Amino acid sequence: MSEYFGKDVPKLGFGLMRLPKKGLGTDIEQVKRMVDLFMDAGFTYFDTAYVYLGSEAAAKKALVERYPRESYSLATKINAFLPPASEKSVKQQFFTSLERTGAGYFDYYLLHALMENNYKKYDKFHIWDFVKEQKEKGLIKHFGFSFHAGPQLLDKLLTEHPEVDFIQLQINYADWENPSVASRANYEMARKHGKSIVVMEPVKGGSLANPPKAVKSLFKEYHPELSYASWAIRFVASLDGIITVLSGMSNTEQMEDNLSYMKNFQPLNEEEQKIIQEAQRIIGKSSTIPCTACHYCTKGCPKNIPIPEIFQAMNKRLGNGQMAEALSDYETAVEGRGSAADCIACGQCERACPQHIKVTEYLREGAEMFGRRK
Repeated sequence: MSEYFGKDVPKLGFGLMRLPKKGLGTDIEQVKRMVDLFMDAGFTYFDTAYVYLGSEAAAKKALVERYPRESYSLATKINAFLPPASEKSVKQQFFTSLERTGAGYFDYYLLHALMENNYKKYDKFHIWDFVKEQKEKGLIKHFGFSFHAGPQLLDKLLTEHPEVDFIQLQINYADWENPSVASRANYEMARKHGKSIVVMEPVKGGSLANPPKAVKSLFKEYHPELSYASWAIRFVASLDGIITVLSGMSNTEQMEDNLSYMKNFQPLNEEEQKIIQEAQRIIGKSSTIPCTACHYCTKGCPKNIPIPEIFQAMNKRLGNGQMAEALSDYETAVEGRGSAADCIACGQCERACPQHIKVTEYLREGAEMFGRRK
């Protein structure tokens, strides 16, 4: 538990990006159970976004309509590069989010996913000033931005906008020294500017819940009873200046696991820190694809290729040598959709990818790996 902005904030936040599905929609009843478990354990921070399909509506049904407004903190985001974007349409997102959630105001409000190729749009559409105006009206309590670039741009933005209250950064032990994600460098830059941090992707889109075999052995030898995800979340929660650590939980089991070690959170001890450092060395040699399954790449894909699911299948072979499982997952993923071989290398996916992955190159590898199956 830490105090930020005069309020105690538990170290675990509920990310509403990967909610459980039922048919083509969200499994609201399961989300309600997850919310109840989360709140009963004393946790209060919920994170959604305008672009998370069905997420804000789910927050209304599972949280806002069932709990007193002062009992939780709700964060959502405004996106300036969602096509077709105009100043009017982007600003309207704020009011749509208020309507979808029924929350009345937002405790935390973020400019969404700033990167080298989009941050100027927030200036072009005057979104910084717009968000400050909503804060002055009391419709936003604290505002900041989520970020997917390097420390030079972060330094520039924080120098130009010292008024931001906090930053949301991708931090996990696997990407701590990864130059394309720059977890450590961005963390240190944020702290240099005196900003507190909300952490996203602590389990790297779920990949650190199933790390390479050598890492699994390392963790199990020290703590046989703890999940692999627990190491990832505790790593970032142990850093200074962290408001909360978001976990995008997809089912009740994941919720129960996270609560089991975060309810009475203990920072990593010296021996555990050394184990994490060894895991970082192992993963640094891994050939797996650093995809977090955010699906930003799929929204504009002209061939409807399920890129994150293909990469997940590929990682079963690249990370653990599971060829049969990889092939089965691949064939399930591309059933009725585009295959890796269908990629026309238009580059839309790479422009959208917050991890800066060379998507088209990996898709070519996937087409070869799976024999161009469709």
